[in-house]
Amino acid sequence: MRTSLLTLVTTAVVAFSAVFTAHAEEEGFTQLFDGKTLTNWKKATENPDAWKVEDGMLVCAGERCHLFYSGPLAPFKNFHFKADVKTTPGSNAGIYFHTKYQETGWPKFGYECQVNITHKDPKKTSSLYGVENIADPGLKDNQWYTQEIIVKDRNIKLIVNGKVMVDYTEPENKPAFDKNFERRLGEGTFGLQAHDPKSVVYFKNLRVKPLK
Repeated sequence: MRTSLLTLVTTAVVAFSAVFTAHAEEEGFTQLFDGKTLTNWKKATENPDAWKVEDGMLVCAGERCHLFYSGPLAPFKNFHFKADVKTTPGSNAGIYFHTKYQETGWPKFGYECQVNITHKDPKKTSSLYGVENIADPGLKDNQWYTQEIIVKDRNIKLIVNGKVMVDYTEPENKPAFDKNFERRLGEGTFGLQAHDPKSVVYFKNLRVKPLK
């Protein structure tokens, strides 16, 4: 009887510790997606059917369309962002930050964190697209991974499942990449990318914590 009681108490303590640890790790984070609707999100006007909400997830499947966070927490400058992401074979998508709403086209402002495990584009998941590119993130399609983006002043960290993939500091007075893509820090919002009809990608548990 004593052994059973001790086991029960030990199990309860371990469970409480796990819950406490998880809570502590997420302290200060706010959910950006309610899991049910597109409240606080705004679709680009081109191909809006490419985005839908399904079983607590944001799902992209269709022609190019970007989905921008438009809620009261924006604009973001220094922040810690997290999202759970799952790709399907041959898919391409992206997570933009420090960007601005656009009705059409590829977002001009901010940077893109690439989402791509087996698409033909050699810039793979957690690349800082066109700036510091990752060839092999060590991930598989049809499996969830956690993507983190941390921006602090001029430093950008892109992290996958706890592993730092990119640690980039933007040079002072960096010029725009070209006339189509700024690829510079400032402030702005987040944008999720639907890339093409063959790319089906899932996002959930999007959350952010402002940093000073």
